[in-house]
Amino acid sequence: MSHEPGGLRVLVVDDEQPTLDELSWLLSRDPRVVEVLTCDSATQALRVLREHEVGAVFLDISMPGLTGLEMAQVLARFKAPPPIVFVTASEQHAVEAFELRAVDYVLKPVREDRLAEAVRRVVEGGAGPQAPGDEQVPVERGGVTRFVSRSDITHVEAQGDYARLHTDSDSYLVRTPLSSLESEWGAAGFVRIHRSLLVSLPHVRELRMDQGRCTVVVGGVELAVSRRHTRALRELLVRR
Repeated sequence: MSHEPGGLRVLVVDDEQPTLDELSWLLSRDPRVVEVLTCDSATQALRVLREHEVGAVFLDISMPGLTGLEMAQVLARFKAPPPIVFVTASEQHAVEAFELRAVDYVLKPVREDRLAEAVRRVVEGGAGPQAPGDEQVPVERGGVTRFVSRSDITHVEAQGDYARLHTDSDSYLVRTPLSSLESEWGAAGFVRIHRSLLVSLPHVRELRMDQGRCTVVVGGVELAVSRRHTRALRELLVRR
C-alpha cells in the first residue's frame, strides 16, 4: 500500500459531482489522509492509477460506462491492487463487494464517522484489502453491558429500527438498523439473504434447495433466502 510521508493518498471515483465534492471534503478532513485525487468515471480513474500510486480507492458502483464493480475486477489483476472501499446508495451489491475483497462497503448518504471507520480499516489493513479482524460488540441486558465477539454471531435479524444478534446459544437486541450492520460488517462476511436477515458466511453449514426455494442452515437454524439473493449467495458459497 502506498502512503505519502505521514499519511494516505486516496482516489475518489463517483460520476455525481456533488457526491465527489462531499467525499473529497470529508476525506480531506481526516488527519490520516494527506491527499485526495478525484475522478468522475472509472475509465478516467484507471488512467490516473497508471500515473499515481494510491493507498485506497473510494469507489461508487452505479456509474455509466465501466461500473465500480467492473473497475474493481480490473484492479484485482494489478500486481499490487489498492484497497477498495465501495461507497454506494444500494445495498444489493454487498455480496459482489465481499467477493472482490473490498475493505469496506459504505452506504450513502455518507456520515463522517462512518467514512472515518473505512479509513481506519484501510490503514490497519496492511498490504492489501483484507477483511477486518474480529470485533467486540457491546450489548446491553438488564442494565449490564457485555461484549460479544462478532465472530460468534451466526446471523442478524431486523426488528424495526433495532437488530437482533444471534449466536449459537443466545440472542441480543442492539439499537442499530440492519442496513447499518450490513454496511459495517460486509467485509467481515455478513451478507443479506432476505430483507430482514443477514448471515455470517463462515457459519453457513448447509445450503438447501427445495422446489426452487433456498434455505441456509446457520447455528442449527434453517433460514429462508429470498429469490432476489439466492443466485448470488449460491455462487459465493460455492466459490468459498
